Amino acid sequence: MTGRAVRGPWRVFAATAVGVVAVFLNMSGLAVALPTITRELGADPGQADWILLGYMLVTTALILVFGRLADIVGRRSLYLAGLVVFTAGTALAALSPSAGFLIAARIVQGVGAAAVITNNTALLTDVFPVRTLGRALGWNVTVAATAQVAGPVVGGAATQLLGWRGLFIVCVPIGLIAIGASVLAVPAHRKRDAGTREPFDLPGALLSTAMLTALVLTLTPGVTAGVADWLPWACGGATAALFTAFVILQARRAHPLVDVALLRTRAIALVLAAVLAGAVGSYAVVLLASLHEQAVGGASSLEAGVLVTPVAAGTLITSAAAGSLFDRFTPRALTTTGMATTACGVLGFSLTLSTTAVPFWTVAPFLFLVGAGTGLFMTPSTSALMLSAPADRRGMANGLRSTTQNVGYLLSTALALAFTTTGLSEPARRAAYDGTLNVLASGELHRFVANIRVTGFVLTGITVVGGAVCLALPTSLRTARTADSADARSAANGRPEPATSRKASP
Repeated sequence: MTGRAVRGPWRVFAATAVGVVAVFLNMSGLAVALPTITRELGADPGQADWILLGYMLVTTALILVFGRLADIVGRRSLYLAGLVVFTAGTALAALSPSAGFLIAARIVQGVGAAAVITNNTALLTDVFPVRTLGRALGWNVTVAATAQVAGPVVGGAATQLLGWRGLFIVCVPIGLIAIGASVLAVPAHRKRDAGTREPFDLPGALLSTAMLTALVLTLTPGVTAGVADWLPWACGGATAALFTAFVILQARRAHPLVDVALLRTRAIALVLAAVLAGAVGSYAVVLLASLHEQAVGGASSLEAGVLVTPVAAGTLITSAAAGSLFDRFTPRALTTTGMATTACGVLGFSLTLSTTAVPFWTVAPFLFLVGAGTGLFMTPSTSALMLSAPADRRGMANGLRSTTQNVGYLLSTALALAFTTTGLSEPARRAAYDGTLNVLASGELHRFVANIRVTGFVLTGITVVGGAVCLALPTSLRTARTADSADARSAANGRPEPATSRKASP
């Protein structure tokens, strides 16, 4: 690498921070705009699902792929390409004339976002010296968390003022600024010699993408059942077959996309299971709260955005405190407490729901608990993972954790979208997505609220299972050397940007 001696590291941080803001504003802000988008574009329920899921599917599938490609084409090139693709996709989304066009634009956005997220932490690792790297990565997480906090409010306000295109219109200039700043500030990365470069696992990349696509189709019967009633079942069988083929392939390849040998370490397997359960159990709460308030209470997109900010605020506060708590408590104690806190929040949120608008001060404490538990879980769980992984596999382990978490986000969203409209008539399903369900028959309204409540109970149960997994973490993790602990916390503070090798991630 050349940037450490040539370019000021904080200049690189400032440039990449703008890209992080663009990606995470868009990611967290769209949920509150979905009813308006559905209503104004006349999207059917299946299209509404894919407006959210298409972006998440592509981003999740490409995280590991782009992490590996970064070693081949160079991190700077891939990062800049990601910014360009993301910004172009955002502009196309703002200009979308139909729901189908918007879904395609969101997929383009997802491709660009995956390249940005994958390479952001790696670029900072290249340019910061060891003594200040942890501080830079901590600030990087703060920027991402702040963008997530602001996303629902910015998305709601932009939608209120500019219509459903507002969030995309706001993100386009931010993306352009990120491109310009990164061209000037981000240094080139020295690529490996051709003779020593690890080959790209194309079969693994194709299998992982196909597997995730089949999984989403399995969990969104509203999308597939319209084509054929048997298609969701066929997709479920394909998911199982593709997963088996992927694991076998990765175990046999010399340079796999995912080193499955890491899963033979008990602590790593337990952490990844807890990460998956925590992500599935908590992520969809924002979507559920937003859909409820707009479909049942008739809230505006801005009001829905304000309603869900306690989730992100709780995450921001406790994730900042978790670093110091890690010095005093075991990862098992912190992760279990975090998961239990999240479970209490999801359960409390579910119990407050009714067929009328829920007062902010009634639901806000429970939404705050959801975010606080997530923040308390995040840093010690990643630290436990890093302490358990071999030194030359910590980057890959962190990338595997990031992918697992994104899969959890994807599953959480797909489950919420599938369960909340179960048993509703076609007009009621459309009204639930476009925020007008409160004008239909009370029977449909009661069924919709009951569906959200049951979904919340299911998410609570999944989170409780995650807490039980955390209790099984070995206490020996606290006896690791101080240097390893500090290194692990640096990697933990570097979330949410994943990578797939030590050279591509802290």
